[in-house]
Amino acid sequence: MAFVLSEEQQMLRDSALSFASEKLPVSQLRALRAAGQGYDKGAWGEMAELGFAGVVIPEEFGGSGFGYVGLGQVLEAQGRTIAASPLLSTALMGASALIVNGSQAQKEAYLPKIASGELLVALAVDESAHHDPAHIKLSAKKSGSGYALSGEKRYVVDGADADLLIVAARTSGDAGDATGITLFLVAGDAKGVSRNALKTLDAHAAANIAFAGVEVGADAVLGAVDAGYPALEAILDRARIGLAAEMLGASDAAFEMTAEYLKVRKQFGQLIGSFQSLQHRAAIMFTELELTRSCVAAALDALDRNANNVAELASLAKARAAETLHLVSNETVQMHGGIGMTDVHDSGLYMKRARVLEALYGGESFHRDRYARIGGY
Repeated sequence: MAFVLSEEQQMLRDSALSFASEKLPVSQLRALRAAGQGYDKGAWGEMAELGFAGVVIPEEFGGSGFGYVGLGQVLEAQGRTIAASPLLSTALMGASALIVNGSQAQKEAYLPKIASGELLVALAVDESAHHDPAHIKLSAKKSGSGYALSGEKRYVVDGADADLLIVAARTSGDAGDATGITLFLVAGDAKGVSRNALKTLDAHAAANIAFAGVEVGADAVLGAVDAGYPALEAILDRARIGLAAEMLGASDAAFEMTAEYLKVRKQFGQLIGSFQSLQHRAAIMFTELELTRSCVAAALDALDRNANNVAELASLAKARAAETLHLVSNETVQMHGGIGMTDVHDSGLYMKRARVLEALYGGESFHRDRYARIGGY
């Protein structure tokens, strides 16, 4: 695999970095938090106009077909400013779910709207405080020619504003069984759907969603009945790799913030960056960042090549990126001293976002265990 971006990919990266810096700065996240808003609709519209929402969507459905390496650059740029937008849930997870599993009719109905920024999508999978994609209890029982969905989903990213929900439901078997899971496309405003927007630690949008006998037709099935688990894992692996790219961006920005502070802050008449103990800690962060960069690049490349080790690389990238961001966000707060402990300084916002990203769709221990199981241990 190549670790060097093509000219077109570099142009996309430059555009994404410029947009994030100008239109999605950390100050915007503070404003959204104060207003109780999950994302900036105007900024999302501009992102769609720039083509960010359709990066992985084929040209025949209104996208650019630029691939996952391309979208990874946009997610990394967004991570640098810990920006809140529907990019991950809609442009990555929603688009991927339809590209990989959707029928031709479903693709024609939804992908052009995703590419244009008209349609927001959210994946509703987890039902407890811990990520466990096979532990599905939400039931989908036959009802006439369709199904009736009943149950609850917790911490659905961008779930409060989503126009379309991709819901993992159980059509047979018991909670914990990989078989018997089916994916459904459900309108966000469907009768029986109730959403409770959450006030989150990192000021990013999420919601708990309840389904009370929500009626859907047979054409709402995404993929095959009772055989949705492999499709669900494929969607989640794309999400995990996208999160790893976002975490890499956040880690880079936090490290740069810290390195700059070491160059200007003085104690006892000396720049603190001259203290050998802090130099060692900075060197460790730099090394971890470079290792993480390689893992993320390999995982994104594997998606574009449709490689057979995507799941393995997804867990590797997610675990490595989570560990790196945990380290860097901690060091950023500590090296900034007293001001790093205040809400006035941005370091605390990076730490809060870090803790959410670490846990989302499986934490370090989840993915270390999964990586080992994939390897036959």
